[in-house]
Amino acid sequence: MSVLDSFIAGLPKAELHVHHVGSASPRIVAELAARHPDSPVPTDPEALADFFTFRDFAHFIEVYLSVVDLIRDAEDVRLLTYEVARDMARQNIRYAELTVTPFSSTRRGIPDAAFVEAIEDARKAAETELGVVLRWCFDIPGEAGLAAAEETARIACELKPEGLVSFGLGGPEIGVPRPQFKPYFDRAIAEGLHSVPHAGETTGPQTIWDALVDLRAERIGHGTSAPQDPALLAHLAEHRIPLEVCPTSNLATRAVTDLDRHPIKEMVAAGVLVTVNSDDPPMFGTDLNREYGVAARLLELDAAGVAGLAKNAVDASFMDETGKKALRAEIDAYTAAWRG
Repeated sequence: MSVLDSFIAGLPKAELHVHHVGSASPRIVAELAARHPDSPVPTDPEALADFFTFRDFAHFIEVYLSVVDLIRDAEDVRLLTYEVARDMARQNIRYAELTVTPFSSTRRGIPDAAFVEAIEDARKAAETELGVVLRWCFDIPGEAGLAAAEETARIACELKPEGLVSFGLGGPEIGVPRPQFKPYFDRAIAEGLHSVPHAGETTGPQTIWDALVDLRAERIGHGTSAPQDPALLAHLAEHRIPLEVCPTSNLATRAVTDLDRHPIKEMVAAGVLVTVNSDDPPMFGTDLNREYGVAARLLELDAAGVAGLAKNAVDASFMDETGKKALRAEIDAYTAAWRG
C-alpha cells in the first residue's frame, strides 16, 4: 500500500452513488445463493469473480438482475442492508446515499411495508452500531417501464421512510428515454425528494440534457458523456450540478474503453463539481477507497487534493448543514493530522 493509499484508507468519506444489491459482498451473495439453489449465481465466493466479468453493459444488467433475484424476503433485505453498511464502516465511510430499487423486491412478492421496515431497521442499527449514516434514493429500474415507475413513486410518496432523501432512475439508457418518467419525478419532487437520475452513462449528452430539463436533476448519475458537449459542461459547472463519477464501473461495463482516458479529467478541468463513487463495488472488484486511488492517479492529486474530492461529496450530498459541517471538519482534522 502506497502512502497515498494509506491516507485514503483512513480518510472520512461520503458516498453518493452506490447500489443496494450491487454492494453485496461475495460472501453475502454466496450465502444468499446457497439459500436459493435454483439461482444461476455461484455459491463459491471465488467463482463469483468470473461470474462478475462483464462482456458489455447489457450483460452487466443480466448478471445484476440474477443477484437481485436472490433477495426474496424481508430477512434477506435486512441482512444485505446491514452488511453493506458494515463494509462501508471498514472503509471509513461516514455517510452514504444508497440507491435502492423497491420494485425489484416487491414484484418478487416482498410486501412494500415489509421491505421498507427491513431497510429502516438496518439503517438505524448501522448508525447506532457501526457509525454509518445511511440515506435512501428510491430508484426506478428503467428497463421495467412505467409500471415500475408508478410503483416506485407510490412506495416513495405513500410510505415515506424516514431515511428517504431522493428519487432516481437507473438501468439501461438505450431505448429508455428519460422524458417519459417526468410525471413520476414531478410527484416525488412535490413530496420533497431530490432528483438524481442516471444519465449519459452509455448514451450521449442529450440524455443528460433530458434529465436536467424533464426530470429536474439536481445531480447526475455518471454523466460520462458530458464532455462531448462543451455547452453542457459549462452548464453543469455554472449551476453547480454535481456528477457522480464511477471510474472502474465505467470500464467494467465498457462505458469507457480505457481508464487512462476516462473523461473525469475533462470534467474537473471544466470546473464541474465531481464526486467519486463505487457504483456496484463487489461486482466490479472495487470499493470506494480504490476509486479514490484511481481518481487521484488520473487527476494527479496529492493528499490535499484527495481530501478536496472527499469534501466535494459532502457538499453534493443531501445531508443537513449540521452534518455537512461536522464531516467537513472531520476531513480537515484528519488531513491536518496526516500532514503533521
